[in-house]
Amino acid sequence: MIIPSIDLLGGTTVQLVGGRERALDAGDPTPIARRFALAGEIAVIDLDAAIGTGDNAHLIAPLLRVARCRVGGGVRDTATVLRWLDAGAAKVIIGTRATPEFLTELRALGVPRERLIAAVDAEYGEVVVKGWRERTGKPVESTLAELAPLVGGFLVTFVEHEGRMGGLPEERVGALVRAAGDARLTVAGGVRSADEIARLDRLGVDTQVGMALYTGAIDLGEAITAPLVSDRPDGLFPTVVCDETGVALGLAYSSRESIARAVRTGRGVYHSRRRGLWTKGESSGATQELLAVDLDCDRDALRFTVRQSGPGFCHAGTATCWGPARGLFALTSTLEHRRVSAPAGSYTARLLGDPALLGLKLAEEAGELAREVVSGDAERVVEESADVVYFTAAALARSGRSLADVADELDRRARRVSRRGGDAKPTPRTGGLP
Repeated sequence: MIIPSIDLLGGTTVQLVGGRERALDAGDPTPIARRFALAGEIAVIDLDAAIGTGDNAHLIAPLLRVARCRVGGGVRDTATVLRWLDAGAAKVIIGTRATPEFLTELRALGVPRERLIAAVDAEYGEVVVKGWRERTGKPVESTLAELAPLVGGFLVTFVEHEGRMGGLPEERVGALVRAAGDARLTVAGGVRSADEIARLDRLGVDTQVGMALYTGAIDLGEAITAPLVSDRPDGLFPTVVCDETGVALGLAYSSRESIARAVRTGRGVYHSRRRGLWTKGESSGATQELLAVDLDCDRDALRFTVRQSGPGFCHAGTATCWGPARGLFALTSTLEHRRVSAPAGSYTARLLGDPALLGLKLAEEAGELAREVVSGDAERVVEESADVVYFTAAALARSGRSLADVADELDRRARRVSRRGGDAKPTPRTGGLP
């Protein structure tokens, strides 16, 4: 798989050649991260922190709400590791400080192995440190073998190839895979084609790509599709289309061309077996914003995560190809529709138009739920929970957000490693339950 890279230096996105020469300045990282997020995890590297000339933390923190980020650069102490993981980083990349002693200390603090990536910079097979300026005399393979039990992955950069797009030294990757054991290997340095990404994926290796994406040498959609294989005579890939909450809307088919166009336009684009390339909603108004493209474990099927608008996904006018929306999916869809055109005089219209009333109802229903929790009546807990969820969803709709945003926030919180006591705050009047 591809891991798109964002390198930050002096408050802007850059690409360097050989770690020293600035080749291009790509500006604000946020729109870049939004686009790269279609591919899955992205790498965000703070070059200022790495070389000790400052940091770009103020730029990185917002990116954690835009994409699943591996954060690296200048990670030299446990406090920095914990800070980025608690902020929502999917993983933290540790460079020179990735020693057995430091990694063991992190594990003792409760940091899961799978959240740690050791960055190993290699020049002609030898580990180099201090900004690639100092040789250690240590082979890369022995470093990987030593650290493998303590990390979930490695990022190996081939320094002599970095930023030059001359191709990765693929002949050296096999030995690195064996040395890494069950830790997932990511390689970087010189990638120039989607074919390289595909070949490395077949070895179980991810490819971190920067320069080739920024210069257009590799198209992002082409990079995402590179590992795909099809045993169908028409070469198409079954594509499960889901909404932001993971609800399956229907099944479509994709070609490499349709995926590339979908990524390029940010729309739901598919390949009809009758009509060829088509963009969802062009005639019906049921358009889709593409949020993510995921390949399955066998690399022969896809999942498109989309934000669906209009009457729904199905040509029959229903939300899904299996019928109308249900449960939380239906509630969110209904409230979003009512926010735009609620019937005059309806209760939902009244709630959405009166934030004070909505706030009072939320407090009232939350109090009733709290009392039922204490009473132990399971059926009443379900009923009162439904009331709380309804008013919560109404509050989200009024703010232009949805339960999918809440799910994203819960996912970010689940990535925290520092634990809190979680004691209740006393209320002014009762000191306990409302």
